Amino acid sequence: MKLLIRNLARSTTEAELLTLFEAHGRVQSCDLVMDKKTMASKGFGFVEMPKIGEAKAAMKTLNGKELAGCILRVKKA
Repeated sequence: MKLLIRNLARSTTEAELLTLFEAHGRVQSCDLVMDKKTMASKGFGFVEMPKIGEAKAAMKTLNGKELAGCILRVKKA
């Protein structure tokens, strides 16, 4: 299941995002969307988890969680 993570702090790294989601199960891929000109984060990204149950648990737990001063919004992509 592919999840969309919005409202990320611009300073959040892919490694931090990966660690956050790996606590809930296996992560197949983790990608931050970057601005092509500045190479800075656009504040959202995608995480793909192969097991639907783990993805739903991560979505339920992490939606509304604070990370680096921002309240995450996690939903199915």
